[in-house]
Amino acid sequence: MTNSEGIGRVDVSYPAIDIHVLIDSDVDGLLDAQEKPTKVTSADRLGRAFLEIVEFRSAHGRVPSSTTREIAERKLGARLDGILANEEKIAALKPLDEFGMLDTPEPPTSIDDLMESDDFNLLGDDSGLLDVSDLPLRRQVYDTDAARRRKADDFEQFEPLFKQKHAELRAGTSKLLPYLGMTHIVPGAFFVLNGVMLFIAELGETEYKKSTVRENKRERLRCIFENGTESSMYRQSLAIRRSDEDGHVLAQTEMPEILTDDEVSGYIYVLRSLSDDPEIAAVKDLHKIGFSRGPVDKRIKNAEKSPTYLMAPVDVVANYRAYNLRPRPLRISCTVSSPRCGSTSPKSTAKTVTTTLRSGSSSRSTSSTRRST
Repeated sequence: MTNSEGIGRVDVSYPAIDIHVLIDSDVDGLLDAQEKPTKVTSADRLGRAFLEIVEFRSAHGRVPSSTTREIAERKLGARLDGILANEEKIAALKPLDEFGMLDTPEPPTSIDDLMESDDFNLLGDDSGLLDVSDLPLRRQVYDTDAARRRKADDFEQFEPLFKQKHAELRAGTSKLLPYLGMTHIVPGAFFVLNGVMLFIAELGETEYKKSTVRENKRERLRCIFENGTESSMYRQSLAIRRSDEDGHVLAQTEMPEILTDDEVSGYIYVLRSLSDDPEIAAVKDLHKIGFSRGPVDKRIKNAEKSPTYLMAPVDVVANYRAYNLRPRPLRISCTVSSPRCGSTSPKSTAKTVTTTLRSGSSSRSTSSTRRST
């Protein structure tokens, strides 16, 4: 080491220091190693949260309420409700519960215990709320002829019908459908209530019962059950029971083409003109489509004398029997010179007219046409 005046190297030596002496002289703890912070667990957080409830109980002499408008108390009350709903939390916090807030009362084992535990007299009847002696008696109305089941004396007449329906269910020709409305409750129909099949044998005369609002219509049914009993319930009562008691209606898987209640409305026909007139004969595939209430042969008997058939004989290309239609005036006109007339095949034309006539059906939801033979 040299100084500013050019003096040569100067050796400086320090006295040796004992490390133990240095540590012992650290009165301020500067050399102490810092302790690592302890990790806070969920159990610690739960305990601290419960101690806040304990402090509230100690300060106010009651447990916090979860329904008060005081936000701080309501928060503690909700916390206590959550703890009481969890058995594991109750077991973990028992050592911290100095006021017995986590104790759950034992349920009463008898009526006497229940009455004795009624601290707020909730089970008392000093107000007479249960005294109904001053109320008017309700008149009991019993229907002598109705819904009670009794033995069907002529059940042997209906037993083969039930066997047939069960055979149809096994074969798949009949199936169970959910409740479809009261319109299906008619004589001859089969239903299933709570697993028991019933048959509507008769529909009685309509009865009218006046109410304060309107006059209600009711009909009696004679219902035969497959267990050999019968009932005379109202039609409306059966509709309600079908809804409440898992009721089903038996229906055929495939409906026949023509039913017994189908009515013939008339005939749709497709004609081809046999006219010798050159102008008419020059039109290829000229056909007439029409509707007749009577047989087609009778309709075209004097075709050569009718302007409807161009004063010439005609050939019947197709003839369809129509059911359940409400005929309306229908005119299909097409002049020979019209560019829209075109060439129309009898099959496609007949299909179009049939669809048009179906739109006027009223007696059935799906009308039908049949080829006349």
